[in-house]
Amino acid sequence: MRVSEIIRKTAETDIRLRLNLDGVGNCTTDSGCGFLDHMLTLFAKHSGYDLSVICEGDVQVDYHHTVEDIGIALGKAFLEALGDKRGIVRYGDTLLPMDEALIRSAADISGRGYLAMDLQIGATKVGEFDTELCEEFFLAFVREARITLHVSQLAGKNAHHIIEGTFKSVARTLGKATAIDEKRRGEVPSTKGVL
Repeated sequence: MRVSEIIRKTAETDIRLRLNLDGVGNCTTDSGCGFLDHMLTLFAKHSGYDLSVICEGDVQVDYHHTVEDIGIALGKAFLEALGDKRGIVRYGDTLLPMDEALIRSAADISGRGYLAMDLQIGATKVGEFDTELCEEFFLAFVREARITLHVSQLAGKNAHHIIEGTFKSVARTLGKATAIDEKRRGEVPSTKGVL
């Protein structure tokens, strides 16, 4: 099974995260940030991954360290669970409507961490969540997961819908990219022979 467990402890956060790429979308999360918990639950459901996250962070300061460090831990778990990436599809893309918002995402499980994110969120907060942290989360994730991820907003103005659509779109994209390609089960999907 493609499973990883990461324990990450810093002066700012203490995280225990478990990821199963071959799950069914189950999620348990307690980050101290309700909005982030909701986004992680959506991420698990729409990717088909099982995800468990427990984080004690300095949320009395703000949510930045918690959000970024969970992104780091999730990226590390993702990379570890993929192993040598033998048999994966490698590429994925999704066009996802979230009410009036429309989000497009595309990913390459490339071995190279790169994020291109074009969101015009507008609002600075959704509840107590700083909307700029959406990009911080995915930046931390792609660096550690070593994937290329492009996300763009094609329509919409509602900040909640834009962020929720982003998490759902990326989740579906990654679920597609990490699926096993039955035709190439034993192969690394690269002419180099390594990703």
